[in-house]
Amino acid sequence: MRKLSIGFRLTIWYLALFAAAQVCFGVGMWVLLRRSLYGIADDELRGQIDDLTNFLEAQKKNASVAKLQEEVAEAYLLEHSGDYLQIYDDSDRAWIFRADFLRQHTLPDGNHAIKAGAQYGNYAVAGAPFRFVTQEIEANGRRFSVQTGLPTAPMARILLLFRRSLLMFAPLLLAAAACGGYLLSRKALSPVDAITRTARTINATNLCERLEKLTTGDELQRLSDTLNEMLARIETAFVRVTQFTADASHELRAPIALIRAEAEIALRRPRGDAEYREALRHVLLEAERTTSLIEELLTLARADSGRESLHLEPVNLRDIITEVADQWQELMAVRTLSFTRRIASAQNNILGDPDALRRLVTILLDNAAKYTPTPGIVEVALESRGAFAVIRVRDTGIGIVPEEQPKIFERFYRVDKSRNRESGGAGLGLAIARWIVQQHQGTIGVLSTPGSGSTFTVEFPLHSESGVTASDGRTGSQSENAAALPG
Repeated sequence: MRKLSIGFRLTIWYLALFAAAQVCFGVGMWVLLRRSLYGIADDELRGQIDDLTNFLEAQKKNASVAKLQEEVAEAYLLEHSGDYLQIYDDSDRAWIFRADFLRQHTLPDGNHAIKAGAQYGNYAVAGAPFRFVTQEIEANGRRFSVQTGLPTAPMARILLLFRRSLLMFAPLLLAAAACGGYLLSRKALSPVDAITRTARTINATNLCERLEKLTTGDELQRLSDTLNEMLARIETAFVRVTQFTADASHELRAPIALIRAEAEIALRRPRGDAEYREALRHVLLEAERTTSLIEELLTLARADSGRESLHLEPVNLRDIITEVADQWQELMAVRTLSFTRRIASAQNNILGDPDALRRLVTILLDNAAKYTPTPGIVEVALESRGAFAVIRVRDTGIGIVPEEQPKIFERFYRVDKSRNRESGGAGLGLAIARWIVQQHQGTIGVLSTPGSGSTFTVEFPLHSESGVTASDGRTGSQSENAAALPG
């Protein structure tokens, strides 16, 4: 079963609400009109009661019933205003006046006085509608029960005409409202159709396309802006994945080609044991480099998917830096580099993963050693500043030009394009280092001058005995040359 469109459903809801409002309006107006008409009738009846009261008070105080009957009959019959009037003398228990119509058609309570105060009622007399008022009047020491009325047929005709007009025009207004509601819903939802049409045309080949920019300032504009932001993130992720795949393929193609070429050359003709051993050594070296590259690729892939997680625990950063520096002491000597360390004696406890922190320091020292020609200097330092532990790795190598510095943490990026894989690596080390730092809620940055060397600065929030880390207020304690990196 096909579901109704949003525009059609909005029209139905709009029509239902309009119909309900129309019914409420019609009933309310009918009630107000009826109350107004009866209010006019009651005012007229009240005026007749007031005139009769004044008339009775003007009569003589000791006038007999017969005299009163004569005076009232003369006054009301001459003015033709007593067609629906009857007056009963409660004191003498006699009728003072009774119109011919009421003699022929007695009201249900017309023969008796009622409670004090005016009471209004609707009656059907001789098949015609009437409205009567019944009131007790005291005049000259006498009490009179008075009833007077007027026909309400004109009011009934007005109410009937009004009701018929409502019933006649209501369907027309309802039809007009349905058409207007449908057109308004179509116009209001037309941006959604435009968004849908544009979204259907976007695929992997044109992720740079964006939805139409709306300026309506409503929910549709927020939806369009949100979808465009989502498309931008998807495009960025897609480009990164595509570039990552291309770079990984390129990096893996070279060692595989070298291994294959070395094997083909070794098998092309018979060789001695020494030549075979040399060929196998080259194959093993390339296999080791390929294994290292694959491990780095897997680390970044798991990090991107969220499956690579670190196990943070309180660790002494001083012990980790010392351990890694001891391992690099001999390697720096082999490369004819002067290796110095400045490690604070105080403990620098942080919440960290020991293996990941060792890898971080190893990446920074390896990077410094690769890009520092001999004789050169590489220095690793650890100090505390405020609520942060600061690691610095400084070298006197080739340095990094300012325009290249924001890119060095990107994957497969090499500052020196002329370096081969053997000396320059795959360009993944600093990307992994940044990920490790981010997982520890830290920051990493670089300050470098071409030809004078580089200084990498890493800051981690210290961990107190109570388990509270100083992760807030990092801006004031960061190194001025440590540039915050994008997440």
